[in-house]
Amino acid sequence: MRKIKIVTDSTVDLHEEIVKKYNITIVPLTLSIDGESFIDRVEITPSEFLEKMRSAKDLPKSSQPSAGAFKEVYDELGSDGSLIFSIHMTGNMSGTVRSAEAAADLTTSDVNVIDSRFISKALSYQVVEAARMAQEGASEEEIIERIAQIKNSTHLFVVVDTLENLVKGGRIGKGRAMIGSLLNIKPIASLANGEYTPVSKARSHSQVVKYLTKEFLADTEGKKIKAVSIVHVNGLGLAESLKEKLVQSSQFQDVTIEETTPIISTHTGEGAIGFMYLTE
Repeated sequence: MRKIKIVTDSTVDLHEEIVKKYNITIVPLTLSIDGESFIDRVEITPSEFLEKMRSAKDLPKSSQPSAGAFKEVYDELGSDGSLIFSIHMTGNMSGTVRSAEAAADLTTSDVNVIDSRFISKALSYQVVEAARMAQEGASEEEIIERIAQIKNSTHLFVVVDTLENLVKGGRIGKGRAMIGSLLNIKPIASLANGEYTPVSKARSHSQVVKYLTKEFLADTEGKKIKAVSIVHVNGLGLAESLKEKLVQSSQFQDVTIEETTPIISTHTGEGAIGFMYLTE
């Protein structure tokens, strides 16, 4: 049976030990801060990025890997005849998956590019399962089917604490942001169908926790919970409050909390959290 190798991008929010355990290849995005470029999570950590973002004159920008960078990876990984699964952040928020598709057309390696429709830990659910199955000798068809199941069983919510970065990034207008800031509104959005979609708004962290817990309990009723993940952008307090409520309200105890990638931080701003879960 052909060997299968897994590629993803640096928005995946994976611990290094998991990357090594499953032999996952990560192709990093690039960050530009006041004209200076950094390779995501290679030349700059999430904490270092936040410090630079606070003092930056302009909102930092992110750039997807080039088709050439992907081709180089595909050429090397496929040189022994391996099949490559390249699973990436939603194409509605970045051109990363399109760069991967362009590279797949250029390389002589056999590459299957997949748009996860998600980011962060929600992306990692697909990546890690594909890598685990590949190590266990699953077929291409079995992995494709399982990724589709995970994609359809994943939920992701994003909560921002400040509207500043959404305005700078062109996601909402200044007028709406001014009103929102006066009312202390914290928008809650989902990543349904791979797009940033506003679903509610709250005026306090307690309201955020109440809304997300209610959605979680409704979505998971009668289902087996496989994973629950919270990531944050210097928003540990809200993340811990949400975790505490989720653990109290459900039978699932293994709720993880970690810092998210700078690629996501530059769009959300400080205080934001991402809340993701997978059911079966």
